[in-house]
Amino acid sequence: MPYTFNTPDDERAMLSAIGVDSIDRLFDGIPRDMWLSRPLDLPPAMGELELTAHLSELAARNSPAGDKVCFLGGGSYDHFVPAAVDQLAGRGEFYTSYTPYQPEVSQGNLQAMFEYQTLIAQLTGMDVSNASLYDGGSAVVEAAMMAMSATGRRGKIVVLGSVHPEYREILDTYLLPLDAEVVTIDAPQGAADAAAVASAIDDRTACAIVQQPNFFGCYEAVDEIGRAAHAAGALFVVSVDPISLGLLRRPGDYGADIVVAEGQSLGTPLLYGGPYLGIMACREAFVRRMPGRIAGETVDRHGRRCWVLTLQTREQHIRREKATSNICTSQGLFALRAAIYLSLMGPQGLREVAELCLRKTRYAAERLANVDGLSLAFDRPTFKEFVVRAEGGNVESLLATAADDGFHAGVPLGRWYPQLKDCFLVAVTEKRTRDEIDHLATSLGSHSRTLATSHA
Repeated sequence: MPYTFNTPDDERAMLSAIGVDSIDRLFDGIPRDMWLSRPLDLPPAMGELELTAHLSELAARNSPAGDKVCFLGGGSYDHFVPAAVDQLAGRGEFYTSYTPYQPEVSQGNLQAMFEYQTLIAQLTGMDVSNASLYDGGSAVVEAAMMAMSATGRRGKIVVLGSVHPEYREILDTYLLPLDAEVVTIDAPQGAADAAAVASAIDDRTACAIVQQPNFFGCYEAVDEIGRAAHAAGALFVVSVDPISLGLLRRPGDYGADIVVAEGQSLGTPLLYGGPYLGIMACREAFVRRMPGRIAGETVDRHGRRCWVLTLQTREQHIRREKATSNICTSQGLFALRAAIYLSLMGPQGLREVAELCLRKTRYAAERLANVDGLSLAFDRPTFKEFVVRAEGGNVESLLATAADDGFHAGVPLGRWYPQLKDCFLVAVTEKRTRDEIDHLATSLGSHSRTLATSHA
């Protein structure tokens, strides 16, 4: 995209129009003690030739998932994307307005939003869905903020330690200035104890947040936790893997009040970690507290079917103090991809994908558990992911040597869970084959024995 910088005359004209004499005056509202006082540690300037070579070298360090057999997970998954998703979502009408902000959106985009919302509501068992959020992590925060608004309780959020650690970090960051207490319930055996969760919920609690299946791929006692939340007058928030809903009960069927998810697995490739899709659905009672936008169906003055933005509670559309959120970017293009994917798969196709993930995960867990030097960290049923413990704790070295053999073998967990520094998370989607799983076991087996011996 061409970039034309502002000339000094351009800057003077703009400053004059707004009545200030320098760019520094624009920052008068920021206390001086918060200004950057140290010099920026920037390298010397380069010429175009040197800069192009440098940037090319940096870009070459990126390693696309397709260059190795991918067993990575933890929120981003290597699922199959039907060709029709790229073909339809790549149409110029959608692609050039991928995150449409304007309230007067075209009928095509509005209908795509409406169809997406319908599919998400059906998938989750909830009454209503919005037209998408930024990503799965911010969706968890939005759900917590929404729960505080709906219950009038702003003092406490209960979240399980088995919820994605980065989601919890985002939650901590957003709630810090609100003086809301975030109570984290540990999951030492791969899932939280329902009684411990229930004991943490009281009349100050706005919501309890659960991930099902959780970050480790294990199942939580959602029925008991949901009942405990409701008994205390709190809302029950569930973060889900959308693919798992091809097999598992819908959150709406076990009492969830708000459902959120990362929608990347619905027709979006890995893309180096983003941009992705935040999913949110809720019960109708909370619809006016839902952030973002909701497209609705109506008829025009000629009686023809058409679509409108029924609710648009973003600060781009209404007064800032009335907005429900300021982090509710509409990921229209990725919502469209999810709608196309779900339409193509249908209930039966989604069930088959989920069954393949379940069966292949079970096979992979059994194969790796029988490898010398490796064991399963948790003795629990899992979906699509499981945690492997490496004897000797040389996880980084083990994964690096597996990469040399052509495998993205897993995600090391020590960065988030110090007690699991000798463990890594393995994800198995429908794309993985028996041969790939067998070769991964062989690779990890040969290297784990070598590392265990050297550690001893």
